[in-house]
Amino acid sequence: MGEDRVDLDSLIGAWRGAFEAAQAALGAGRRNHDLSGSELQLRSRRLSDERTATVQVLGALAHDRHTRPLLVRLLASPMEAKRLLGLPPDVTACVFNVDGVLVASAAIHADAWKETFDEFIARRIERTRGSFASFSRRVDYPQLIHGRSRESAVREFLASRGISLPEGGPDDSPDTETVHGLANRKNQALRGRLEHHGISAFDGARLYLELARDARLHCAVVSGSTHTRSLLEHARLWTLVDECVDGNAALAQGLRRKPAPDMLLAACLSLAVEPARAAVFETTQDGIAAGRAGGFELVVAVGQEGNAQTLRTHGADLVVADLGELLERALA
Repeated sequence: MGEDRVDLDSLIGAWRGAFEAAQAALGAGRRNHDLSGSELQLRSRRLSDERTATVQVLGALAHDRHTRPLLVRLLASPMEAKRLLGLPPDVTACVFNVDGVLVASAAIHADAWKETFDEFIARRIERTRGSFASFSRRVDYPQLIHGRSRESAVREFLASRGISLPEGGPDDSPDTETVHGLANRKNQALRGRLEHHGISAFDGARLYLELARDARLHCAVVSGSTHTRSLLEHARLWTLVDECVDGNAALAQGLRRKPAPDMLLAACLSLAVEPARAAVFETTQDGIAAGRAGGFELVVAVGQEGNAQTLRTHGADLVVADLGELLERALA
């Protein structure tokens, strides 16, 4: 289908909503005595048949795309939203780390940093005839960039190459060779990549958030990025989130980065829920430590890198590959 390829999670969600509306209409007809007993029975049977046929079609579509087909079974029990989420009964809220749980935002951030620093290094080599290593996504991003503010990340990278630049100011042009100028250049690169390449939600993430909304659970996201809203809007997840604690909020409120629980606790505060009644979804050892320190009822580790045992050892109550796996466990 090329560029018109339909997103399976969105399609499933749309059908689930349609069936819920139809079921609610039948319930209203029964309560208001608008339909006779035989008419209600006939329409209920037709709705059941349509649901079965839809599940079969969506299952075939999932199979053709080599996607885990169990997710389409969500259509078979639309009223069991909370049970399908795999959460304790008294959990009333969920707090999600954005990168690694909902979207692969670290990859697009790393690409934007590489674009920024490689352009800078190339100009530096041409001007000074010096020898400087280009940016490494595998080495430099986790060691020098991840979890830091943009300006701090610039300083760390420059120091690793033995380069010193003036600090400049927040309004520096992206073409200015200052710490703030390079930080703004990365900002520009990220926006460009989002506009031209977009970003997709992880398998099952949208369905999980939709089910959480159906179960009347409040949902917040946490991220060190100042572009969290834009990332989630491009992944079509923003409307499913109630609150957001991002890099801007961390700076404004003086929140410490993980493993301190500050950002997670700020998310609970924004939702007006105690951590003991919330589940947190994290991907790193620092994130798991923050969840434990914050007193969350359930700490779920999403292990995209095959590090399940490490995350479990560091205190995760549950380790899954993605949110879709939680739904599948409930359906098994």
